[in-house]
Amino acid sequence: MKLYNANLSPYSSRVRIAIYAKNLPVEIVAPPGGLGSPEYKQLNPTGKVPALALDGQVIVESEVINEYLEDRFPTPSLRPSDPLARARMRTLSRFADLYLAPPLGALFGQMNPATRDTKLVGEKLAELDTRLDQLEALIVAGPYAAGPELSLADCALCPVFFFLTRLLPAVGGKNPLDGRPRLALVGATVAKHPAVARVLAEQGEAMAQMMKAGSR
Repeated sequence: MKLYNANLSPYSSRVRIAIYAKNLPVEIVAPPGGLGSPEYKQLNPTGKVPALALDGQVIVESEVINEYLEDRFPTPSLRPSDPLARARMRTLSRFADLYLAPPLGALFGQMNPATRDTKLVGEKLAELDTRLDQLEALIVAGPYAAGPELSLADCALCPVFFFLTRLLPAVGGKNPLDGRPRLALVGATVAKHPAVARVLAEQGEAMAQMMKAGSR
């Protein structure tokens, strides 16, 4: 199996957490020709990462890849055995994609105070504040997002929070974990998991490289 990947991507990072947690024999490589290149689009028509190549087929979309890996390699499990807990896990994973990622993505182009759209930033910070309060209320178990063990919900949420904890204070917002004890507990617990710690380090290194390149 081969994963086409970018270390800074929260979607690629979601899959790498699952791969590392399961200790799977997956070759992790950059997209041939780069993201969006004609060469890569021959493999993955969307031109995005991640994509998982195996047996002459390519699976796209991070959550679909993780569900496939869970189905094919069920041990150690990243899905709770209880159906209700499993539904909560999927709710949290979808929440990351549908309600956290869009307003977060809108803030990426607002880092420079000289060119910042203060109205847009204020709107997106308010939206994220609401969404984070909703997420706090949705976490009813612990100490991981969906219960006592690492799950696909943590795979989805952790790479997003990597950006939230760095980006929000940089544009005038507060730390997303402040005043949200359930999220703070989950964040502290998940960060100690070896697979997550490895991915967070990879994201941090990739961000440092990007910032260094941008300052030249």
